[in-house]
Amino acid sequence: MNIKDFTNSTKDNKISSQKRNVFLFGIASILFATTGIHDVLAKPNSTTLQSQMMPQQGMMMQNMIAGEKTDRHFIEMMMPHHEGAVQMANLALKLSKRPEIRKLAESIKSDQTRESAQMKSWYKQWYGAEVPSTMTMMNQGDMMDMAKPMGTPMTKPVGMPMTKPIGMPMGMQNMMAVDLKALETAPNFDQAFIKEMIPHHKMALMMSSMIVDSDRPEMRTLSREIVQAQSTEIEQMRQWYKAWYK
Repeated sequence: MNIKDFTNSTKDNKISSQKRNVFLFGIASILFATTGIHDVLAKPNSTTLQSQMMPQQGMMMQNMIAGEKTDRHFIEMMMPHHEGAVQMANLALKLSKRPEIRKLAESIKSDQTRESAQMKSWYKQWYGAEVPSTMTMMNQGDMMDMAKPMGTPMTKPVGMPMTKPIGMPMGMQNMMAVDLKALETAPNFDQAFIKEMIPHHKMALMMSSMIVDSDRPEMRTLSREIVQAQSTEIEQMRQWYKAWYK
């Protein structure tokens, strides 16, 4: 490689790094735009919120990037996470009284069903197997937990409908888990839907940041698509919540 090629390569890497930092900063801005499920409009006004949330997010990110199979782990975690969103969307199509929410639900169901089909196909092509079922992943988590020293936090796959993960901070559990029964029976379904879907979307943004530098162009494209679509939907839901319930 001559000096010119080396210089161009270094410049390209620098630009790529800058783009990645902008991408991750955008995700972080959305994640910190709310304080949790029960306060979808609150804005952080100090470093306190960041100091509370960053360790939780860091734990999740460490779990996701452990080892050399980030893409595989991402698919295994994102598919049940998408399943939860689709089930919530199905409830909205049945129970929502607002056309805006029903239209959003249709979009969520369409996008995430398509993305799940893509991920399932890629997983089969790249790893020669079907994506593990929720029960299989839970059983694997149980086996890993049994091998850990007593007192070590337990590891459970999270994001599946009706699953309350063990050994994780409460804020992270709330962002990952979906209580479909509670949503279905909520006194005000549309309000409850927004409160559940915003943190669920925020977790998808966090998870997607793990594949922004994937070696596979398909995964990088998927990451961008998830962030673009769900960032827009988060902001739309926040605006609706402020208009309808404040």
